[in-house]
Amino acid sequence: MNLAPPWRRYTMDEALIEVGGIDPELLKDDATVMGLAKKNGIKLQPDAGPGKAKTELFELLVEEKLIDPTFITAYPAEVSPLARRNEDDPNVTDRFELFITGRELANAFSELNDPVDQHERFAKQIDERGDDDEVHPELDADYVRALEYGMPAAAGEGIGIDRLVMLLTDSPSIRDVILFPQLKAEVVAEPKKKKKK
Repeated sequence: MNLAPPWRRYTMDEALIEVGGIDPELLKDDATVMGLAKKNGIKLQPDAGPGKAKTELFELLVEEKLIDPTFITAYPAEVSPLARRNEDDPNVTDRFELFITGRELANAFSELNDPVDQHERFAKQIDERGDDDEVHPELDADYVRALEYGMPAAAGEGIGIDRLVMLLTDSPSIRDVILFPQLKAEVVAEPKKKKKK
């Protein structure tokens, strides 16, 4: 791993081409992208679109190869429900993730502040979950209503401190660095009752 700048920067499509070895022509057509995901053994929900397929292909073919620090930008809007759409290409968002040693270290994006777009994305996300999913989310109407009052442009970044510690300590598992790991409940055997004589 080389931390010296400049750090590489790819859009998700560029990473699929340059790092994942995908023919650029295969990314131009939605049906072809979906077929490519299926060909690579990726199982998608029936209503998943090409953005989800590209993201799954990225995770399969690219992510673990990003050893040196690399920024991935232009994530599909389909997988970025809280990120603002890019003005030049509304199919992607103003979002980036930083990868080092094949792991996501940071996730950042410009916040979506359009209440209509947010409502549509929340509704689509709920529809995609399906009845088989254990989690049954509800549309966050309060959040959408708050956006209707007006939210100024904003952005944020989240850094996985646990993943940063993994990087710095060369730990193979996140369990090795979590300060307070969740403990399994201990099963205590009930004492056997003595037989009455």
